[in-house]
Formats: sequence, C-alpha cells, structure tokens
Amino acid sequence: MLPIFCLRLASGLTAALLLLPAALVNPRFFRTQFLMVFGLGLATAIFLRGTGDLWLSLALGGMILLAFLVSLAWSLEGAPATHVLGVVTAIASAATLCLTSLQSANEASPGRVVLGELSSAAVLGTATTAMLMGHSYLIAPSMSLTPLLRLVLAFFITLGIRSLVSGIGLWLWLREHSLAASDELVLFLPLRWGIGFVGPAVLGIMAWKTAKIRSTQSATGILYVVVILIFLGELVGQVLLHNDLLY
Repeated sequence: MLPIFCLRLASGLTAALLLLPAALVNPRFFRTQFLMVFGLGLATAIFLRGTGDLWLSLALGGMILLAFLVSLAWSLEGAPATHVLGVVTAIASAATLCLTSLQSANEASPGRVVLGELSSAAVLGTATTAMLMGHSYLIAPSMSLTPLLRLVLAFFITLGIRSLVSGIGLWLWLREHSLAASDELVLFLPLRWGIGFVGPAVLGIMAWKTAKIRSTQSATGILYVVVILIFLGELVGQVLLHNDLLY
C-alpha cells in the first residue's frame, strides 16, 4: 500500500507542476517539488526492493533520475529544458505507478486499475501542490494569484473525476454484491465519501473564495485541511481496493 501511495503522490506532483506558468512562479518552488518527487521515488525503491521486475525497476530508476535532473535544472540560470524534462518525468512517474498497480492487482480490469490510480494521483497532486503554492505568498505576497487559482480549479476538476471513478466502482460492485452483506463497506463507505469527497469539495470552495479576495494565508490554512482529508480519503479507498471491494 505504501509504495503505491508514494507513487500516486509523486505522479500527481509532477503532473500538477505542468499547470504552472514558469514566468509567475519562483524557480525554487519547482526545484523543491521535484526534490520531493525524488525523495518519494527513493522511498518507493526501498519499499519495492527485491521484487525482481525488470520493467518496474527501470521505470522507477528513470523516474528517480529524471526528478533529480529536473531539480538540478531549476537551479541553473535560465532553467534550460526544464519543461521538456518535467513532461518526461511526469510520464515516467505515471508509467511507474501503473506498472506497480497492475503488478499488485488481483482480478480487476487493467483499465479500471489504471484509471483509478491516475485519478487518485491527480487529486493528490493538485491538492498538495495548491497547499504548497499557498506558502509561496508568505514570502512573495505580491505574486500573481493565477498559479494558486489555477491549481484550486484543477483540484475541483480532478476531485470530480475521482468521485466519478469511485462512483462507477461502487455501482459495478453493487451489481454483484449486497451492501447489507458487507460489514467493511458499511463501515468504510461513509468515511470514503464524507472525508474523501464531500469535505474537500466544501473546503475547496472556501479556499477559492478566500484566495479570490487575496486572503492567501487563510486559503493556505483551508488547503491544509483539504490535503489531510484527501490523504485520509485515498487511504480508505486503498483499504477498500486492497480488500477487493472498490476504489
């Protein structure tokens, strides 16, 4: 569970960075984000050591190397080739996540597994990056609101996609099982939807409105709670998936 969660977050962080206009964001932010991805990749490598899967090892090694190279590139004047390297790193991260998930999947459809993992990565990445972006306004209060608002908007979109994927998973599961016969589902389902979807959606609206009036510190505080709820919701979803229930 932990390796997949680390890869979800790493993949989401790299993808979320592609939404940011480099001209409006301090290069230090990009460098720090890619160092986080580098650290998450190393942690995943430790968790997955000894698996013996060649393609997975190559993909993970490539992701770690690329994240390190991009972080170095953002340290150089002019940040050469950072956009291209960032796109390649995002692709490598997504590929590593999909390979790891498919390797541990039981009888689930590969398409559903990939869609579930990528949608989870997207909502984790946009929520976390938006929260971290909010911190940038503490040291650069006059910075344009465009990066923060763009990330919050992307969070709403990814949260909607993630809830749709989870809803389809629930519907497909209920076609073959009874809700009353599953104690696990009765216990975890309200947590999954309340903590993982409803709570973040409400708080996300609050963060959007506070950011629009340039109350960036308040928006960042709200986004902190959003990230916590998203993390908890996705962990509950991973427990359900681990027990062959749904996403």
